[in-house]
Amino acid sequence: MVSAAPLPPFAAIVVAAGKGLRVGGDTPKQFRTWRGKPLIRHSVEALKAAGADPLVVVIAADAQDHAEAALAGISEVTFITGGATRQDSVRCGLEALAVAAPQSVLIHDAARPDLPRAVIERLLTALGEHPGAIPVLPVVDSLAVDNGGVMSGKAEREALRRVQTPQAFRFDAILAAHRAWHGVTDAGDDAQVLMASNGSVALVQGDERLKKITFAEDFATPMTAPAFRIGQGFDVHRLEPREELWLGGVQIPHDKGLAGHSDADVALHAITDAVLGAVGEGDIGTHFPPSDPQWRGARSGQFLQHAVGLARAAGYAIANIDLTLICEEPKIGPHRPAMRAEVARLMGLSENAVSIKATTTEKLGFTGRGEGIAAQAIVCVMLASEGLTS
Repeated sequence: MVSAAPLPPFAAIVVAAGKGLRVGGDTPKQFRTWRGKPLIRHSVEALKAAGADPLVVVIAADAQDHAEAALAGISEVTFITGGATRQDSVRCGLEALAVAAPQSVLIHDAARPDLPRAVIERLLTALGEHPGAIPVLPVVDSLAVDNGGVMSGKAEREALRRVQTPQAFRFDAILAAHRAWHGVTDAGDDAQVLMASNGSVALVQGDERLKKITFAEDFATPMTAPAFRIGQGFDVHRLEPREELWLGGVQIPHDKGLAGHSDADVALHAITDAVLGAVGEGDIGTHFPPSDPQWRGARSGQFLQHAVGLARAAGYAIANIDLTLICEEPKIGPHRPAMRAEVARLMGLSENAVSIKATTTEKLGFTGRGEGIAAQAIVCVMLASEGLTS
């Protein structure tokens, strides 16, 4: 599994002190389940995987139990009680980070769960030239000026942008700007606070995936959800002496084993990524970052079962998988039945839904030289309403 290059050090604040009234219900929307886990957990996991340290979550005074349950198992997250407005809550978060005095900070809304790493990279890069940076998207619809329900003018959409979060800042600049704020009304967002202190704010490309979850229907599986989806996974690990060799959840006797942060089971890693890809849940490194010591030496079966659980929570069942192992040694044939049975067990499938094949590269490349093993997996998932129940 190839890890992304580390990002510059940064802290993060996730603002989660709101009530989310437009969603309805008694539980604030940031703690409700979306795609198999609490809404807030998605963005916190993405920020942690990208290297956010320290990470502060700002919550309402009565939300401690909800927050702890939603983020259970995620280490080194600090909960801070927010204020009456979003701006007050951000100020509380910034003050909590003042002792650590990080070089930069990302401020993110908990209601934007799908946070691409590429957006974080663009924001941090922009801080090299500006004290602030925000992700934006163009306005594609025509705009009209509303004057008491009557169109009274045209807004020039070419000059306008849709603003998203996270918003990135040099920490000392945004903290000073919040402390100096004397506006009568709420600023709207942190970029406006920085601009009020004469700080320049760079605009970087946002992403449609950063959609804000706002209404009750945003939590529902769309009626137009496809009946089936396909995911693909690919993984590589080095072969090294004095390592255990695990493939498909089965330990195989060999003079070398696969090296990695977990048990380095290249077969299960490829299948896990294929399942996650099929339901749009990122990759294995997002859910189980190699930087987290709790996954050192972990069995990869739990990664696969987690991915299958996310698929089920999204309303999909696993239809079948097709795995290809690429190596010169060891010979896979003698171990194929045991591997097939274990993968089926881990995924809750019948064995006839699991295909495991092996091939070589005719002595070419790193697999041909016996330096490593590669695996490629294809997974099909289907809506549970279509008749599958796995």
